[in-house]
Amino acid sequence: MRRKITVKTITLLLLLVSFVTYGQEEHGHADSGSDRASEVKAYIQHHLKDSYDFNLFSWTADSGEEKHFGFPLPVILWDGGLKVFSSSKFHHGETVAEVDGNYYKNYHGKIYKTDAEGTITYDNEHHATNEKPLDFSITKNVLLIMMVFAIMFFMFSRMAKSYKKNGGMPKGMGRFLEPIVLYVRDEIARPNIGEKHYKRYMSYLLTVFFFVWIVNLFGLTPIGMNVTNNIAVTLCLALITYIITTVSGNKNYWKHIFWMPGVPVPMKIILAPIELLGTFIKPFALMIRLYANITAGHVVIMSIIGMIFLFQNWLGSGLSFLLAFVLAILELLVAALQAYIFTVLSALYFGMAVEEHDHH
Repeated sequence: MRRKITVKTITLLLLLVSFVTYGQEEHGHADSGSDRASEVKAYIQHHLKDSYDFNLFSWTADSGEEKHFGFPLPVILWDGGLKVFSSSKFHHGETVAEVDGNYYKNYHGKIYKTDAEGTITYDNEHHATNEKPLDFSITKNVLLIMMVFAIMFFMFSRMAKSYKKNGGMPKGMGRFLEPIVLYVRDEIARPNIGEKHYKRYMSYLLTVFFFVWIVNLFGLTPIGMNVTNNIAVTLCLALITYIITTVSGNKNYWKHIFWMPGVPVPMKIILAPIELLGTFIKPFALMIRLYANITAGHVVIMSIIGMIFLFQNWLGSGLSFLLAFVLAILELLVAALQAYIFTVLSALYFGMAVEEHDHH
């Protein structure tokens, strides 16, 4: 009987290969346990970082030359004018890029302005003090966001055409998307926002649900595109929810924050600042929850895969691989669950903002 090879199995095998190639690139064939542990830690940090090029994996050729499989991305800086060049000029952070007489260096994932030798100066706490130009570069995470936008646009445009062409009956991709759309509408939007107002927020709720879900799924692949473990991305998502909630808030919403009905006046004065602070804590919780859960999941899986190289025996390595496989499958559920939680909480905040109270 032929064994079926799942996508998850292939993904884990690719992660194992990338571990080996990264270890060869950084430290050669190390023998000591401490060196192997350092390799694992370095790879996990490398996997979680954003980058200025799309590099899948690297290896050292027999000639000693480092080889990289991937492609460069455009670097866009504002430094007394617009500077646009390819990230290949950095040669994976090993060289200084010269553009219009200015010199730039990619140092620990950030671009600094330097001299021709790439000198980095430090303060007393060993922080780089070089000038940093405004950075609008297309990094690997930005590229993924664009890819997800294109995927979502393709999916929903095809779904809309299917409805229009078949008289309201979905075909093809629409059959897959319709149950999810109806679930978001009937199980998330309507119960939490209410029948009267839910339609206003459906476009945002669907967008944020599918966006978070798809980027989380990409984060489970070995290509190292981890958008939602970048706190700047989760901050922007939470900020959009906060802005919509604030703008949507009716007089009852603000009255219950600043002057709660049925509460003694002294207590109103005490509770008003606390309630106002709560309006900021809610989006902060959205930001941290999504960021922490996704980052923790990636770190745990990569750490367990790294244990395969630390044990170096069939029993320990086999158990580590089995555990990593199980957790990787569990992460598929987490990817959808985090999209669901973010969407539900957003809908709940919108519902609180537009809820109408009848005071007697």
